[in-house]
Amino acid sequence: MLRQRVITALIIGLPVLALLLYAPAVWLQIALGIILLLGAWEWSGFVTQQPSVVVRLLYVLLIAALMAAWYFKPTIVSAYTLLFAAVLWWIVASAWIVFAPHSSARWMTPLIGIVVLLPVWIALGTLLMNHSQGAYFILCLLLLVVSTDVGAYFFGKAFGRHKLAAQVSPGKTWEGVVGGVLSAMVVALLAAHWFGIQLFSFALLSLITVSFSIVGDLTESLFKRHAGLKDSSNILPGHGGVLDRIDSITAAAPVFVYGLIYLNVVTL
Repeated sequence: MLRQRVITALIIGLPVLALLLYAPAVWLQIALGIILLLGAWEWSGFVTQQPSVVVRLLYVLLIAALMAAWYFKPTIVSAYTLLFAAVLWWIVASAWIVFAPHSSARWMTPLIGIVVLLPVWIALGTLLMNHSQGAYFILCLLLLVVSTDVGAYFFGKAFGRHKLAAQVSPGKTWEGVVGGVLSAMVVALLAAHWFGIQLFSFALLSLITVSFSIVGDLTESLFKRHAGLKDSSNILPGHGGVLDRIDSITAAAPVFVYGLIYLNVVTL
């Protein structure tokens, strides 16, 4: 299983790395849009037990229309305001996981999907449009999230004893969280030096970002549990679906970019 996960990760990761390092910003936007629309298709599967193809397509088209609206007219609403609203949502999601994991709000699932997916488009698009090193900041974000996942996996396997959220994702432990955070802090240290950002501020932002990345992972697990699904799909061998790979990023991206704007690293 681990071998299959690694092979799939390499097959996905190498093209993503090539795009981030060499592709024009518009190509990155197109690739991101495709990934998020695949995620929207999978999210539509959480709405009802067996949603029709028409309903799922309409949902994907709605997400696509909202993405296009912001891309062609980003001044409709300030990215700073939208990202702040997204951060508030993830705070609410944190409380939901802690205090009411069994409470299902199936009727709100389509709206929540928009709140989960659209801010990723806005956050990463804001980086690409407003900073000369936007693609490198996206790479930094991905490395923070991946290092957290990898550190949590191996620390959890080796030392995991205390469940993080047993009613949502029984396999995750507090020991895994510690390992994930420590791994991410190594990335943060190197990235702060690379970008020339004050170390304490960037380390704190990175810590907050990876904390919310865990919330994003747990939130998708929560919706899968309510929908009676193990994975969002089986498109990625060893990983499940697209949402199963980007769930952490859905929460991490708006938090990370909002923080960069707050620190005046990115200027709108």
